[in-house]
Amino acid sequence: MDINSILIAAAVVGVVGILAGILLGVASEAFKVKVDETEIKVREALPGNNCGACGFPGCDGLAAAIAKGEAKPGSCPVGGEPVAKVIAEIVGGDADVEKMVAHVRCKGDCNKAKDAYEYVGPKDCRIAANSPGGGPKGCSYGCLGFGSCVAVCPFDAIHIEDGIAVVDKDKCKACEACVAVCPRHIIEIVPYEAGAIVECNSRDGGKEVKQVCQVGCIGCGMCQRNCPADAIHVEGKLAKVDYAKCIGCGTCKEKCPVKIIK
Repeated sequence: MDINSILIAAAVVGVVGILAGILLGVASEAFKVKVDETEIKVREALPGNNCGACGFPGCDGLAAAIAKGEAKPGSCPVGGEPVAKVIAEIVGGDADVEKMVAHVRCKGDCNKAKDAYEYVGPKDCRIAANSPGGGPKGCSYGCLGFGSCVAVCPFDAIHIEDGIAVVDKDKCKACEACVAVCPRHIIEIVPYEAGAIVECNSRDGGKEVKQVCQVGCIGCGMCQRNCPADAIHVEGKLAKVDYAKCIGCGTCKEKCPVKIIK
C-alpha cells in the first residue's frame, strides 16, 4: 500500500467523522427535550414521598401539573403549608392549605366491642377479613385491630391501642396509605379542625349494634334533630357529618346517647 492510499483512507475517515458529528449535533438540537425550569424548581420543593395522595402519579406528576397551572401550590398533603409557601413563591397563587388527617371510624375497643370467636391466624387485617364473618369481631364494620394500617404508614402516625387503630393527628400527613389498605374501609380523611366526628362505621340497626358494641351508632337521629347547622344526618342507619357545615358547637356530642361523637 502506497502513501497516497493511506492519505486517501485517512481523509475519508476524517470527512465521515466530521459529517457524523454535524448530523449528531443537528439531531440533538432537533429532538432535545425542552426542560421546564419552573417544573424543576417545584419538584425540588416537594418532599419526594411519591405517595400519590395528591391525586397525581408521584411528585414528578404533581410538579408538572403545578408548573402547568393544573394544580394548586398547596396540593401536596405531605408537605403541607411550609411546602405550599415555597411553591407559591415559585409559581404564584394561594399558599393556604387546610390540614387533613386520617381518622378511624371505630371506638369499639377490647372493652366495648365483642368478638364472635377467637381468631387464630396471621395478624393481618386483610387476611383476617377473609375468615368467617369477615373477621372475629362481632361488629362486621369495626376495626379488626391487626395493624395492616400501622405497617404501611410511612410517618409512624397510626398505632393499635386496646384493640383498635388510633391516629396521631400531629404526625399524620393524610397520605391515604392506611385508607387504601384497610379491608373494612373504616379510615377516612377529615379536616384537622373538624368540629365533630362520628366514631362508628356500622350500618346495622340499633338492636343489632347494641348486641355487639356498647358504643356503636344506633341511628336514633338525635344528633340530626338537634344540630343547629344542619350539618349531621343519619344515612343508612349511620350518622354522618358534613364538615363544611359543621360549626363545632358540640350539640350532637351532647345529645348522642351512646357518646360516639367527638
